[in-house]
Amino acid sequence: MTVFEHRGKLLIVDCGVLFPEEHQPGIDVILPDFSWIRERLDAVVAVVLTHGHEDHIGGVPYLLRERPDIPVIGSRLTLALIDAKLKEHRIRPKLQHVEEGDRVTRGPFDLEFLAVNHSIPDGLAVAIRTSAGLVLHTGDFKMDQFPLDNRITDLRAFARLGEEGVDLFMVDSTNAEVPGFTMSERELTPAIETVFRTAPRRVIVSSFASHVHRIQQILDAAHAHGRKVAFVGRSMVRNMGVARELGYLRIPESLVVPFEQLERMGPTKAAIVCTGSQGEPLAALSRMANREHKIRIQPGDTVLMASSVIPGNENAISGVINGLTRWGAKVVHKGNAKVHVSGHASAGELVYCYNIVRPANVMPVHGEWRHLQANADLAVKTGIDPKHVVIAEDGVVVDLVRGRAKITGKVPAGNVYVDAQTVGGATEASLKDRRTLAEEGVVTVLAIVDADSGELAEPPEFLIRGFVHDQEAFEAAVPVVEKTLAHAAREGIGEAHQLEQMITHEVGRWAHKKFRRSPLIITIVVDA
Repeated sequence: MTVFEHRGKLLIVDCGVLFPEEHQPGIDVILPDFSWIRERLDAVVAVVLTHGHEDHIGGVPYLLRERPDIPVIGSRLTLALIDAKLKEHRIRPKLQHVEEGDRVTRGPFDLEFLAVNHSIPDGLAVAIRTSAGLVLHTGDFKMDQFPLDNRITDLRAFARLGEEGVDLFMVDSTNAEVPGFTMSERELTPAIETVFRTAPRRVIVSSFASHVHRIQQILDAAHAHGRKVAFVGRSMVRNMGVARELGYLRIPESLVVPFEQLERMGPTKAAIVCTGSQGEPLAALSRMANREHKIRIQPGDTVLMASSVIPGNENAISGVINGLTRWGAKVVHKGNAKVHVSGHASAGELVYCYNIVRPANVMPVHGEWRHLQANADLAVKTGIDPKHVVIAEDGVVVDLVRGRAKITGKVPAGNVYVDAQTVGGATEASLKDRRTLAEEGVVTVLAIVDADSGELAEPPEFLIRGFVHDQEAFEAAVPVVEKTLAHAAREGIGEAHQLEQMITHEVGRWAHKKFRRSPLIITIVVDA
């Protein structure tokens, strides 16, 4: 999510979500922090969406909850995907459809949209013209010269803008560390064909629910080899329905059937397309691997994992592959076959763009710090002054004044956690408690205290859950509780909450010293 400010008005480009990692238990998605613009939502003239992936559109419903009438601008497929999502949130948005070549004005921002190629159809770059300068934001893109939809990145428009003079070039950095050029989507066809030609039983394909190009290749291969296809998973069914309705997915008549109908067919005639390529615990493929899904993996089934590995998901994906293999499936994935290509420009493509655009300033975007730095290094190698290359973390303010981009400040921009229906309720402190519960267990100390003497009325109870040592091991902590209460009495401390904090602290110290573990300690003091 990027916010542009000019003459008191705000323009937002993309508003996505992150997905939780292992150290964020119980979290569904992670939102950008809207706090800096929350008091200025009336100044937002539009939200521009570059393409329909969750990390670029997933946060829009939460933003529109706060102001539902913000205009949302995007391509046809992108708007259809966000509209379906917003209906689930019962929001009726103000959508404005644009195509490559269109120019629209919102407040002080003159917006021109350019075609870019990505792993989802209808990707757009956006050129933002203001009296302060011209910014070109690529969104996510690559330069596939033979895309499945024959819609290539518009380098002629990039060059035209370069001649006009790009003051700030904001460039996708995801693959900046990868040398050369990103492989074409069409080069995957032979490997996918091989899977469908040689599979002895069912073919089960897992992919991102938004990867329309890859699903098209799967459908083509299934049709060529006489298999019927069923979509499984709510997001997969929804997105493919949208793509089919808009004509982005070409499906031969009667190729796609309901899953119940597919079950009645022979296994050599069946193909299933589902979610779960990243090992998500609740996704269809993970539940199949754990024998928790209505689709039961059988010996001879072939599972095709047609996606990349998102960093941090390696262990989860490995666990899914092991589970599927245990039940007799042959698993084909990026590690043993050419079944996925990236949707992002590699270093060679980025250098081409720098040489074509020749921007005055460069700000790498979309990536971790190492990707941003690699992209910055590429810009410098093409002759851009290192002083004119800005690497900015989340929340950093960059001013573009008289043709020069500089970091000038910082605003709040942390993570906002969505836990079921609660937005922002979970904090880093509560996540730390959850991790402690998962890793160390919990010990509840029940202390009945005589209000007059401040001493224990009876020995404390220790209720233990998830901690490896039994209750008897904590009998040695009784003197710790007694000593703590005695100290509190001498200091004149008798309020229950203060006593609970003191006992929690001292028992926690004792447990760490005794067991080299730090369970979550919860103390309850009862007035005798």
